[in-house]
Amino acid sequence: MNILHQIVRDTAVLVRQRRSTVSAGELARCAREAPATRSLRYALAKGAMSIIAEIKRASPSKGPIRPHTSAATIAEQYEEAGASAISVLTEPTYFGGALKDLRTSRRSCALPLLRKDFIIDPYQILEARVHGADAVLLIAAVLDVGQMQELHAAASELSLDCLVEVYALEEIDEIDFDAVTILGVNNRDLRTFQVDIGHSLRVFAEVPDEVVRVSESGIHSADQLTTLEEGGVDAVLIGESLMAAEHPGHALASLIQRSG
Repeated sequence: MNILHQIVRDTAVLVRQRRSTVSAGELARCAREAPATRSLRYALAKGAMSIIAEIKRASPSKGPIRPHTSAATIAEQYEEAGASAISVLTEPTYFGGALKDLRTSRRSCALPLLRKDFIIDPYQILEARVHGADAVLLIAAVLDVGQMQELHAAASELSLDCLVEVYALEEIDEIDFDAVTILGVNNRDLRTFQVDIGHSLRVFAEVPDEVVRVSESGIHSADQLTTLEEGGVDAVLIGESLMAAEHPGHALASLIQRSG
């Protein structure tokens, strides 16, 4: 069993535990009363290269990065530095995240928030909406076509955008581009955690022009941003390099300045 399968298996256990504490019906009632969402797609499709800055305490490949950080503080720093949106990792076991990080980030900034997790159940879509997310990540490598359609529809019903992530080129064939408007390509193979920045450009060459294109993982330099922008990428998702810096907000501001 590779690490991706292990994370998905453990996520299924966590979802069952949380559902036994708070029912889907209770979450649905709360979701109906939640404030309006902010459009991730609009935030990323403004013409210039956009940055989704990530709140990430740890990872399976790097271990602890910033384990005791305040999500609210980092969200404030990212917004002030010029991020277009914020990704909040909520997976607890391997990435040190929590749903409360969505809530505190929502209170401290006005940017669209992406719940980044291993979404495998509509229950998690309800959680995302209730806890303050504006969008959710759906990973093609862990979902079959039916699951992807079900989760995408559930998110749409709750006015949540979906960032659909692929890695393997053949996963593109299973994406419904009539529904999917934001596509992320992960430069890190989630089965081996090897990174190749050029992978995004090779996959995006097979994607319809109207789709918002997000390159994810392994991005840390202004030169990389330039290469990706010249290759037609609309946005990048950056986490580890910012969170490992002494001051994540200053690191982001410096990167934006050097790439501009």
